[in-house]
Amino acid sequence: MSKDFKTTIGGQAVLEGIMMKGTQKSALAVRKPDGSLYLETWENKAKRWYNKAPFIRGIFNFIDTLMGGYKCLMKSADISTEGLEEETSSKFEKWLEEKFGDRLYKAVGVVSAVVGVGVAIALFMYLPALLIGLLKGVLPKWGLSLAEGLIKMAIFVGYMAAVSLMPEMRRMFQYHGAEHKTIACYEAGEALTAGNIKKHTRFHPRCGTSFIFLVLFIGILVNSVVTWDDPLIRSALKIALLPVVVSVAYELIKLAGKYDNVFTRIISWPGLQIQRLTTKEPDTPQIETAIAAMEPVLPETAGEDLW
Repeated sequence: MSKDFKTTIGGQAVLEGIMMKGTQKSALAVRKPDGSLYLETWENKAKRWYNKAPFIRGIFNFIDTLMGGYKCLMKSADISTEGLEEETSSKFEKWLEEKFGDRLYKAVGVVSAVVGVGVAIALFMYLPALLIGLLKGVLPKWGLSLAEGLIKMAIFVGYMAAVSLMPEMRRMFQYHGAEHKTIACYEAGEALTAGNIKKHTRFHPRCGTSFIFLVLFIGILVNSVVTWDDPLIRSALKIALLPVVVSVAYELIKLAGKYDNVFTRIISWPGLQIQRLTTKEPDTPQIETAIAAMEPVLPETAGEDLW
């Protein structure tokens, strides 16, 4: 591999583990409570034309990533607590499990997803709009859009900083760092060993954290042309324009992952700084988990996964 080799392999940190997605296969590696490693691999779905067409591919791939990531996160939650529930569950919890079984977990998952979407709307749409309402008549319309975007960024960074203080989230961020470092080691053409991986950076321009920042930043530009006359119309137009924002951000993140020049460094820099919150230095078992998830998705033909 050349020193400029960039792979299409990407991943996601989950509870006590990592999911890696290659060109043909994906893998999920999770640490069980007894320290053993759970590993599952599966074939990727064939890409349709809308997953590959420039600009429109962004929104479809984003939705696929969210759905696949959510499934892996839920599975990792079950695996990483396997056997622990029986020791800590109350009689009522055991009764619920016996009565409803898997339906209970599915229901909890749906409720959690709905609550998560509700919280996201409240934090990133309602709260900024409420605060900006206090500045109407003080700032011009472009100033209101800028202030709204800056408030969203501040909320995002503050939220990441707050959750990084939680022990469970800190461990997930360590797995996030292990994922990045493993990919960086592979791109450098080095053997995937814990010793080699530890030398590499935990920051990567193709990270989801950087993608979210780009979505917020591009949203400032796009929403600056949306009317302020009617709050309901403005909210509806912002939701309608969200696919455009996501698609542009996706194309920029692809450029940042493929090229290393002044432009890509500029658009990558803010996201890389936020990764100081969302990635932490991993320990050796976490790196070994990343290796276990990475090896099954490596291409059989060298260079097949070229970005």
